[in-house]
Amino acid sequence: MNASELNVGHTGQSAQHAQHYAGGTEHGSVRSYSKGLLLSVAMTAAAFGIVMSGALSSAATMAVIVGLCVAQLLVQLVYFLHLGFGTGQRGNAGIFICTALVIAIVVAGSLWVMRNANLNMMPTDMSVERARAKD
Repeated sequence: MNASELNVGHTGQSAQHAQHYAGGTEHGSVRSYSKGLLLSVAMTAAAFGIVMSGALSSAATMAVIVGLCVAQLLVQLVYFLHLGFGTGQRGNAGIFICTALVIAIVVAGSLWVMRNANLNMMPTDMSVERARAKD
């Protein structure tokens, strides 16, 4: 090992690791984390304020909450998990998109099965004897 490989920074990262992430992006800087934290707190406070004020209708409140949820997810992916579509991050972004797609398929399939099971169940106002008499 040469001297540059043994040079360990204040965060415990080797010089080689630091050079790997010095590609012009803000990878883990205090400014990046602070910006992400402020955006996340602002969106959380906005969602809380919208719900507690009751100024919007139920449907509008739900739409705004879902929008803020998606925005906060993106903020946390970019600022805290450093997920992007740059040349070094395309593999990570692709894996994340495939994982999200699989999760969406599983959730949608589960909801579809539960809905069909609910539709095909016996009505609650019908007794067992009456259902047997219909057959």
